[in-house]
Amino acid sequence: MDGDRLNNNRFMKWMEESLMPVLANIAQNVYLQAIRDAFSSFALPVILTGAIFLIIANPPTGLNWGPINAWANAIKPIMGQIMIPFNLTFGVMALMVAFGTAYSLAARWDQDEAITGLISMLAFLITSFPAEDITKVSFGDALNYLGGQGLFIAIIVGIVTAIVVRFFNQRGLVIKMPEGVPPYVVRSFMALVPMFVMIVLAWSAEWIVWANYHITLPQLVIDLFKPLVSASNSYPAALAEIILMMLLWSLGIHGMNVVSSIAYPFWMNQLAANAQAAAAGQPLPGIVTEPFFHVFTHLGGSGTTWPLVIMFLLSASAQLKAIGRAAFVPAIFNINEPVIFGAPIVLNPILMIPFMVAPAVVVTINYIAFAANIVARPLLQLPFTVPVFFSGFISSGGDWKAIVLQLVDLLVAGLIYYPFFKMYEAQLLKTEKATKQ
Repeated sequence: MDGDRLNNNRFMKWMEESLMPVLANIAQNVYLQAIRDAFSSFALPVILTGAIFLIIANPPTGLNWGPINAWANAIKPIMGQIMIPFNLTFGVMALMVAFGTAYSLAARWDQDEAITGLISMLAFLITSFPAEDITKVSFGDALNYLGGQGLFIAIIVGIVTAIVVRFFNQRGLVIKMPEGVPPYVVRSFMALVPMFVMIVLAWSAEWIVWANYHITLPQLVIDLFKPLVSASNSYPAALAEIILMMLLWSLGIHGMNVVSSIAYPFWMNQLAANAQAAAAGQPLPGIVTEPFFHVFTHLGGSGTTWPLVIMFLLSASAQLKAIGRAAFVPAIFNINEPVIFGAPIVLNPILMIPFMVAPAVVVTINYIAFAANIVARPLLQLPFTVPVFFSGFISSGGDWKAIVLQLVDLLVAGLIYYPFFKMYEAQLLKTEKATKQ
């Protein structure tokens, strides 16, 4: 017993001293934080708005309910008109990310956020259109590259724009106006030089790519990343991502934020492909999407901790019961910091094990269910605070089997957590008894 405790202490010491500083630096990386903010603060509202119209245009006819079937038949003649808001919201997702990435970096570097974001949007637009007579180019032809397929270039353009703006401003290489000139005029002239530079850079890059390959810059990147995009939709990728998330959380680092900063473009690319396939009445290709984790894995919060909250509520330990009471309401909305830091799970050798194993098993179950088309694949991204069961039904486009899948996930996670919970409870009860005596 003493030997096991000594080994645990050595392992925890190694993680605290060697692994945790490296992972903490990744979590605090300013570029990854800006990318995450771009999706959550700028792209998500646009996506959610478009998703409403996608639901209206594609009601869950699988329920075989009279009113729903009647609605589906009634809107068939005007399907194209109903889908306009969807196409123009999902269709400009990357444009929002280009703005948001530059905006977030500018805010961190004390630059003009709005101007930097606008320069980034303009530069990204230039990269997304063919380098030919633009009056002969259909806007619909470029729409794909302003949406999911343009995400990678949007991120790169956003980062480069923020760097260029900071470079010129810090060195005073901008047009300065005399005192007394209104601030909005000063802002406009200060933006001219970095804006001109970014436009030239974007225009040159797009022209070179078009001249050599006759495709746009986003299309070139998509072609280069195709193997990586395909791999990101695989079970090994999903398993590796969830294990890394839980490992980071176990060390006190927000695992979802770190992993999503890197994987979000891949997840959203798959989700956009699903939305487009649904709109066209085709099978959905994407499995490993943002809802795959937030809706079907993080039930009650990261680590599938809903069952653990219930166990805490019913625990004989006064400490765990108190944590369960404090964590119950937040868990309804998939917020579980009270459990992660209150139990705690962070740096707790007993609870860390099921905290990593349970989500890994849940991801396995979910991947099989979606890959075998037992449950409709995630179609809509929702705020992570939407309660369990509601989230599954809505995200899957109205498939009742998604609710069953979430229930199975919770039961399996509960079975995995239970023996470790009892072990930890016994340890705390012993401590509480000794304290009373």
